[in-house]
Amino acid sequence: MYQSLAPFLMSWQYEAENTLKLLDTLTDASLAQPMYPGGRTLGRLAWHITQTIPEMMNKTGLGVEGVDEHAPAPASAAEIAAAYRAASASLVARLSSQWTDATLTQEDDMYGMRWNRGTTLSILIVHQAHHRGQLTVLMRQAGLPVAGMYGPAMEEWAQMGMEPPPV
Repeated sequence: MYQSLAPFLMSWQYEAENTLKLLDTLTDASLAQPMYPGGRTLGRLAWHITQTIPEMMNKTGLGVEGVDEHAPAPASAAEIAAAYRAASASLVARLSSQWTDATLTQEDDMYGMRWNRGTTLSILIVHQAHHRGQLTVLMRQAGLPVAGMYGPAMEEWAQMGMEPPPV
């Protein structure tokens, strides 16, 4: 749970940059990669990550601009990345202008529960990281390179002049 906006904004910057590394790697063709037969596709999952920023944060009354939670996933990877950039920028702008450290203790009705806003910010980051992990698996299945998030990805070890850990 965040008790101050500054640490969240620093975390969000890092997390958003990492999410964009993945979204910017997607191709239009890769968006059709399914999790499993009948499951979400890579494109739908990337769109869900994008939609969640305004969807979740607007339950607090923040007014984040972004795509509607019911909008269908586009067929363009660039459109998904652009929508993510816009929602992320709106989140930062709205938090910076409307919330203070004191507002993080306020509670909102979130999915039938009461969460204080510091918890909501934590869950936004964890939710994104969870789905980003799923995204990396689907990206590998689609033949796309994956960027390291909290350490080097397999391909990045060689770029660093090191042997990857044994599989």
